Amino acid sequence: MQELNQTQIAERLDQLTELSVQLGSNHDTDSLLERILIVAKSMTNADGGTLYRPSEDKQFLNFHILINDTLKTHQGGSSGQPVTAGSVPLYDGSGEKNLSAVAAYAAHFGLSVNIEDVYKADVFNFSGMVKFDQMRNYHSKSFLTVPMSDHEGELVGVLQLINAKDSETGEIRAFTQTDQRFIEALAAQAAVALTHQRLIAQLEELLESLVNLINIGIDEKSPYTGRHCQFVPELTMMLAEAVHNTESGPLADFYMNDADRKELWLAGLLHDCGKITTPVHVVDKATKLETIFDRIGMIDTRFEVLLRDAEIAALKRQLAPGADIAAIDAELAAQQAALRADRDFIRFANVGGEGMKPEDQERVREIGKRRWVGPDGVERDFFDDNELMNLTIKFGTLTEGERKEINNHIVMTIKMLEALPWPKHLKNVPEYAGGHHERMDGKGYPRGLTKEQMSVQARVMAIADIFEALTAKDRPYKKGKMLSESLRILGNFSLNGHIDPDLFDIFIRNRIYMEFAHKNMDAKQIDDIDESRIPGYTP
Repeated sequence: MQELNQTQIAERLDQLTELSVQLGSNHDTDSLLERILIVAKSMTNADGGTLYRPSEDKQFLNFHILINDTLKTHQGGSSGQPVTAGSVPLYDGSGEKNLSAVAAYAAHFGLSVNIEDVYKADVFNFSGMVKFDQMRNYHSKSFLTVPMSDHEGELVGVLQLINAKDSETGEIRAFTQTDQRFIEALAAQAAVALTHQRLIAQLEELLESLVNLINIGIDEKSPYTGRHCQFVPELTMMLAEAVHNTESGPLADFYMNDADRKELWLAGLLHDCGKITTPVHVVDKATKLETIFDRIGMIDTRFEVLLRDAEIAALKRQLAPGADIAAIDAELAAQQAALRADRDFIRFANVGGEGMKPEDQERVREIGKRRWVGPDGVERDFFDDNELMNLTIKFGTLTEGERKEINNHIVMTIKMLEALPWPKHLKNVPEYAGGHHERMDGKGYPRGLTKEQMSVQARVMAIADIFEALTAKDRPYKKGKMLSESLRILGNFSLNGHIDPDLFDIFIRNRIYMEFAHKNMDAKQIDDIDESRIPGYTP
């Protein structure tokens, strides 16, 4: 049996050291596993090697990478070739441990198995291997099988080497105890690295799940906001990829790697997380009088009281001697018609819109001066101050105070995200997510940042946030705009310092808007687009 000299031992130690460095810096699990197998083959001068990974249900050992020099075989890993070998069952049909397969035995007991000649071994079932040898005119002889377990003793893989060769004669030899100890050391290092990577992956998966949990909470609280929280990151990534692929212009140097993409995606998912603190009746305020319920019903009741009072007063007048019943009926009809017209007008005014005319606002005030007697018997104005303020809102359905409450969500978003101990590769999430309401001219909120003070990612998200809001058709307070109108508004924003004109150019030139529209907008909103007529864009 070949013994190692000092030089060979030193070479193996160098290989272990080099592998240790790679284990700490390589974050690609597949390439890491392939490197482990290649180093193990090199250390022992083995002709072939296999690395097994346990299946998700822990019922099988799956061939993950298979290499054999004599057969010129390389499957799995960087080869691009699928592994054609079948899986090794860890249990038989009755649920008992499979101890006949050497890889399964090593996996179950956590022990290395070193076999000098498999054709002389009668402990394990090598019928499959014998068949393999016959089909490929190969001769398997020495085997070394080493399990890899994590810090909790859970199996993470099995390393199997075949046919160690004498470095001088090339003859097949047995794996020595020194070989076994080195491979066990290598397997232990590999298991630690794999465990470390798995824990990182699990933590990142947990983080993404928590992010989705927040969005589920927002979605349940407000289905309108929930849709927005899903579409903004999608549109953000579409535009960011287009910027990444741009080869000319002021944004040609913008570049993203996979870590950058993950960071931006998470920021997109979390860009409105502060809305979880905003009252539902403000977020989803569909009408001007809505709080936790739409107070238009209360207004309707007051009109019914006035209609009733008018009728009672008319009936009393008709009971008077010599009353002109026809004239009183005509007067009552006119009075009630005016009340119903005012009621219909208030119902219309309650819906809100793009802009309320000053004369309509004045009509609301005049109606509000009507007097009525409440259930407590006290006469009062038809509208109280809060109702009057809401019904005369010029744009939309939100009062100035409610608008500030809505806008405060971005302050809460930043506060919540900055309170988290983000790892280095995600440290920009608060800045990306917290900048989507800033403007290029410094007139945005909450920090009044200018274009130069903002990252490209934050500026990208600002465009995505606005475009999605313009085209959304599920908001309770507005209809989704046509695609052409949305682009016209966005184009004007690029001219007045609201959004980045360079990013807007890429948004139009790469037809990001159309890709998003066909995927997420109602077909009725997608009209013909003449890009030459879009403000701020030069074809």
